[in-house]
Amino acid sequence: MTDLSSLLRPDKGEPATSLHLVDKKGFDAWLQGQPPRVRQAAIAQGFKGDGFQLAILPGERAEDWSAALGVADVEKLGTWCLAKAAESLPEGRYRVAGGAPGLAALGWLLGQYVFDRYRAPQERKGARILLTPEPARIDEIVRLAEATFLVRDLVNTPAGDLGPAELEAAARTVAAEFGAELTVTAGDALEQGYPMVAAVGRAAVDARAPRLIELRWGDRRHPKVALVGKGVCFDAGGLDIKQASWMRLMKKDMGGAAHALALARLVMGAKLPVRLHLLIPAVENAVAGAAFRPGDVLRSRKGLTVEVHNTDAEGRLILGDALARAAEDEPQLILDFATLTGAARVALGPDLPALFANDDSLADDLLRAGSEVSDPLWRLPLWSGYDEMFASDVADFANADDGGQAGAVTAALFLRKFVPEGTPWAHLDTFAWRPSARPGRPKGGEALGLRAAWTVLTARYGG
Repeated sequence: MTDLSSLLRPDKGEPATSLHLVDKKGFDAWLQGQPPRVRQAAIAQGFKGDGFQLAILPGERAEDWSAALGVADVEKLGTWCLAKAAESLPEGRYRVAGGAPGLAALGWLLGQYVFDRYRAPQERKGARILLTPEPARIDEIVRLAEATFLVRDLVNTPAGDLGPAELEAAARTVAAEFGAELTVTAGDALEQGYPMVAAVGRAAVDARAPRLIELRWGDRRHPKVALVGKGVCFDAGGLDIKQASWMRLMKKDMGGAAHALALARLVMGAKLPVRLHLLIPAVENAVAGAAFRPGDVLRSRKGLTVEVHNTDAEGRLILGDALARAAEDEPQLILDFATLTGAARVALGPDLPALFANDDSLADDLLRAGSEVSDPLWRLPLWSGYDEMFASDVADFANADDGGQAGAVTAALFLRKFVPEGTPWAHLDTFAWRPSARPGRPKGGEALGLRAAWTVLTARYGG
């Protein structure tokens, strides 16, 4: 991972290139206040203060150049206002003229993300260093950027190089970094303790065999918080196989696990006073003679039985076992992340994770936090009237309905069956992918909902 701490440094007054932030409403006044050479350069580059515009401005000497950046509102700087500059400017030191960057410093770091593991070696841009007048916030901003880079790297990595074993290795790396305890349940123990996880993953073998990864950290006297992430490292759909166009991006079906692991890293990095329990059911939903079948009845860890109506509704099965295990420790809060349904994407598109919660206060906190940190969520209902869609003639309920309606809602309702009543729980059905690039947010794996969840945890537990 890039050493992000080297890209954000305290401003000690050393020489640096100035970045002037300009919005449309202040553009005319700004332009009139510039010397003729600057006005001419800005006009020649078509600079009008529009969002994400960038213009190079000449100084009296060649080395005295500066840059003007178009932003939406100079008085309310957003996370992404410096991201385009971080992507585009040459290496060097920079400072924002006349203002503190705040969370814009995060956009500066995220704008320098590159995933080039599989490309021919190319010369990278040198470091673009931002000098900030807020040295106390540097560690926090760097940790947020590192967590986002972790999600992006994991999701961008092809399934051929990131299966259950590699996901376990990533969790071990994070656990070792912070002295956390990591345990893995596999083989016969998985069959006995987490039968739905074992069933979904049993068509894959050796390093791709299913497992439950658990990380524990923190003082046992502190409030218990459980994080659960869907770790389907590749989803062919099982015997209800996906069509090719739908399967193309299924390397990202472990995006929920990437989010949960990154959030755990934030918790430990900030020494948040909680007793953390991270659970990642890691599987590959493959096609083979041992694959679980439509019509099979699975017994869950909770003891409930589930009839398989669709092997491509596998994520909720593995999450059900993991949520049941998380609940056994009676945590104060459970958060789960999952790339769970295409229905959520049809309803909300790629940018908005669908939020489901059994606690209005928790939902309100998450929605508010998402707005504050430019990481928006949208709440959908846990509509109990749709529980009947899971009716089964042979088991307690089925894993999918046959009607194809309210798919994101019914998936969340399935998960709710494994969360004890009275335990605050939120489920984020996130896409974990950006289909087109924006400043600071390249096409590919993306953390969506991570910063909102982190903001809530810090507010609730005193980070």
